[in-house]
Amino acid sequence: MITELLDDLRAESRVLDDLVAPLDDWTVPTPAEGWTIANQISHLRWTDRVAALAARDPEAFAEALRGASPDAVDEGAREPVTLAQWRAGRVELAEALAALPPGVKMPWFGPPMSATSMATARLMETWAHGQDVADALGVTREPTHRLRHVAHIAVRTFGWSFVVNGLTAPRVPVRVELVAPDGEAWTWGPEDAEDRITGPALDFCLLATQRRHRDDLDVTVVGEAAGAWAPIAQAFAGAPGAGRAPRRRP
Repeated sequence: MITELLDDLRAESRVLDDLVAPLDDWTVPTPAEGWTIANQISHLRWTDRVAALAARDPEAFAEALRGASPDAVDEGAREPVTLAQWRAGRVELAEALAALPPGVKMPWFGPPMSATSMATARLMETWAHGQDVADALGVTREPTHRLRHVAHIAVRTFGWSFVVNGLTAPRVPVRVELVAPDGEAWTWGPEDAEDRITGPALDFCLLATQRRHRDDLDVTVVGEAAGAWAPIAQAFAGAPGAGRAPRRRP
């Protein structure tokens, strides 16, 4: 499974690479407040580098974590970065994850993670930050089967979305039914659950990565638990995201 995941991560990275490689100016602002295209790439490169360290040398990662600033992630986005550095970091991370023995978990800022979990998380982040870059450039990306990884981690972080907002997660199951880019049905949760979220996979992923406001998405939410989750869904780690304002209607 890790081989296929890493292939998908490489493919997702290439999509973003194709957007930024021709640019002479990475100081273009993105929809993420205060972040330019350079900040988006720097953040990805910083996280790839730290994840590779965690996979290869847990003790060195623990030492780096002890000395890290509380704002280390944001500071990582401010480091100067080149296209070559980001590309090299992607290779380094893929090699480190591929070499991690099955069943072994690597330390991380939260709970330890398997190689497959980390690869999925990196793909989700690459796609989400790639959306910011695409929006900054006015580019529409073609949705692919790789959205399934993003949707999966979004569903898996149901409880986290409440915890990070200081709330208690509902005990009621939520069914998620999505239409994949090729028309296939992707589902999570009990089929008979009364609470559910349905819609295109792209829209759900934009919601859960907080790249679009719910009002701008074709997502149907039914039930109290699903209704409580939708506004705070957060597939990424860290503090509660501010989300995005609804887009202005013509």
